[in-house]
Amino acid sequence: MLSEFKAFIARGNVLDLAVAVIIGAAFNKIVTSLTEDIIMPIIGKIFGGLDFSGYFVRLGAIPAGYSGSPDDYAALKKAGVALFGYGEFLTQVVNFLIVAFIIFLLVRAVNRAVPKQEAPKAEPVTPEDVLLLREIRDQLKAGPRA
Repeated sequence: MLSEFKAFIARGNVLDLAVAVIIGAAFNKIVTSLTEDIIMPIIGKIFGGLDFSGYFVRLGAIPAGYSGSPDDYAALKKAGVALFGYGEFLTQVVNFLIVAFIIFLLVRAVNRAVPKQEAPKAEPVTPEDVLLLREIRDQLKAGPRA
């Protein structure tokens, strides 16, 4: 079983997938920083606030022992208050759209760089009954044999 596992790990696809996951995790941090530190503050400024991810509507009551600000999304969420966090959701949507657009650009660039390989066209296989009928036709055309 250990040898089968080694053979499985040594296959190229598994190694490629591992590299892709590691690079994807690092890329995710870059996109998250771009979204949270550059794009969303600009959008937040346009809509009147500096931290767009902090926009929310409180759906439940604040617990009696809560001593933080009633406007602190992270603290209220940690305290277990039911919140409708539309700002955080929009931040994640923008994050997704950035990642999707970058992946689109990468796939587009690879598709343009790598020429398409056309599959060789296989000769159509003629069924045996058609071959037999052709042979009979050719013999009939040739005429009677002496």
